[in-house]
Parts: sequence; C-alpha cells; structure tokens
Amino acid sequence: MVHRVGIIGLGTVGSRFVEQFNSHDAFELVAAWDLDPNACSSHKELVNIVGDAHAVIRQSDLVYIAVPPLHHSQYVQDCLKNETAIFCEKPLGIDLQSSQKLVTEVEESNLPAGVNFVFSAAPSATKMQQMVTDSKLGDLIRADLRFHFSQWPRSWHDNAQWLRFRDQGGWIREVVSHFIFLANRIVGDLTLDHSHVRYEDGSDGSLCETTALAHLSSPSVPVSLAGTSVGAGSDVVDLTLRGSKSAIRIWDWYRLQVFEPGEGWVDLLNLTREQLGIDAYTAQLTQLDLMMRGEDHTIATFREALVVQECVESLLAG
Repeated sequence: MVHRVGIIGLGTVGSRFVEQFNSHDAFELVAAWDLDPNACSSHKELVNIVGDAHAVIRQSDLVYIAVPPLHHSQYVQDCLKNETAIFCEKPLGIDLQSSQKLVTEVEESNLPAGVNFVFSAAPSATKMQQMVTDSKLGDLIRADLRFHFSQWPRSWHDNAQWLRFRDQGGWIREVVSHFIFLANRIVGDLTLDHSHVRYEDGSDGSLCETTALAHLSSPSVPVSLAGTSVGAGSDVVDLTLRGSKSAIRIWDWYRLQVFEPGEGWVDLLNLTREQLGIDAYTAQLTQLDLMMRGEDHTIATFREALVVQECVESLLAG
C-alpha cells in the first residue's frame, strides 16, 4: 500500500520532508502548497504545486502540516472535515486551551494522526530507551538537559523569522520540546518544580528567551535543564541519563554515547552525522507508514504532544 501524501508549508522543515517522502517507498508525494510563492516555485520540480491548502487536503490520504504553530489548528480541522489523516508539526498551537480542544477533536475522529517529534523513531532514541529498559545503566539516578545556540534563529532559519519571537517561537518550543518528549517516554512525564527564564528585551518585550534554568520531576528521577542562546561556542543539544553503573547521552541530535570507566564517552552508533540523520528520518517515515496501516507504531500522538506543550509552557511561564 502506497500512501498519497501532501505537504502544507514548504519552509525549513517542510522542504526537508519533500526529499524524505520522495525517497520512501511507502509514500507518493502528490501535492504541496505554501503561502509564499517563492517557496512554491523553488519546489515545483520536486512536487506538484497546487493552488491552496484545500487542494492539498483533497488530493491526499495523509497531510503533513509544516506551517508556524498559529495555523496548525486551522489545517488540522480542515483535514478532519475531509477525513484525511494528519502528521502535524509541534507545538499543536499557541495556547493550551485551543490545543486541548484540538486533541479532543482528533481523538474523537479516530483518524490516523501523529505529531512530528524526531525522537519517536530515531535509532539513537530507540537504543537509549532499550538500554534503560534493560537496566544497562544500573539504577537510574537523574537526567540532565543541556543546550546552547550561538545564533538563534540558526543560519538555516532565514525563512522562519517567527522563531525569533516569544508568541510562537523560541528555542525551548522548537528544540527543547523534542528532548522533553524523549525524556517523557523514558523516565515518565515531566512536571516543573521551578524555572527561571531570561529575555534580552525584558519581560514585556517580544523577543524569545535567551537563558533558561529549570528543575523538573518525573515519576522516576529528577531532571535538570540549562540552556542559553547568547555567546560564542559550538551549539549543544544534549540529554544525559545517569545511572549507578554507567551513563548514556544523545548529543548533536542523533549521536549516541555511553560512558565507559577508563575510556570516557564511547560512540554506540558508528555512523557519520549525515547518515544518522538520514536513518532517523527513514525510521520515522517507516513508523508513519505503520500508523497509516492501523498497526502498532511509535509516532507521537496528539495527546503526547499536548503533555509536552503543557510542560514547555509552564517552563516558559517561570
């Protein structure tokens, strides 16, 4: 069975999925549209560009919604009306009340529906989860989240300047949410104990966060978070789980390392960074195929995405 898929939104992430869907045997990319005519024209050789979002939905079995969060609810509801399956970007929306309503509507529809969290299927995340399940770290003691961005938005976000602003964007919503999702799956849903978030233009400004410190709790272990987006230095994205016998970490998105006494951090997936990224997307689309077939899969549900959004918004609220 080949699924006819369409894309609404051809920005940074939507463009990436044009290539991914075209490369996966389970999907036929049949339609795409973006509000920006330049985005449409730059993709016309790779996908059939149609006149509007409704045309994408009508022609597709599954629609990937890759627009800014402000518009997620609109297009999800349009898919529901057309009984079209949904793969949506996170967060679900810009306020929790509307996102909670959206989750209820999606669940009541019984349509295949999932949210794009890359760690739902990435080999690094799958291996980390398995090692914790198999008690390879001993007793789990704590989890640490560390982030740094020397530039935000990053260089490839030229067409996504909404990420600069706190109403929809920021690196906590865009990046940290992926790691909160993964931590939720491994150690249980996180709840905020306390947080401090700093904004360069003050609490009444419009720009997104520059510093975040937080302590969170899970059903199994405490979790610390520290992140910045000011100052020089290489970017850091790191989730470290520390046990009584060993420790394991995901860093640089897809790299996985285990701590070996006397050796330090040792790679568990001996592939290039590029190949690890390709494998992560391929695994995710394989799980998306299973979702479409009604089989067991690991794609994030709308309910899981809501739990992540609730945690993120409580952290941002300080």
